Amino acid sequence: MPLKKGTSQAVVSSNIKTRMHEWEEEGSIGSSHPATKQKAVEQAVAISLKKAGKSRNTQPREHKK
Repeated sequence: MPLKKGTSQAVVSSNIKTRMHEWEEEGSIGSSHPATKQKAVEQAVAISLKKAGKSRNTQPREHKK
């Protein structure tokens, strides 16, 4: 099933849920075959954020004086 377009948190969450469902049914996410659920979650998050054009690190950096 194709991923939804958009950059909102709801769309990203929906895409992660879609990818995890795909992994549970087929054992693969796209062309990768993560062995554990944790690796599958990380892969699903990465794919969904990439589709939305976002990065995983959204916290502002602290500046040292």
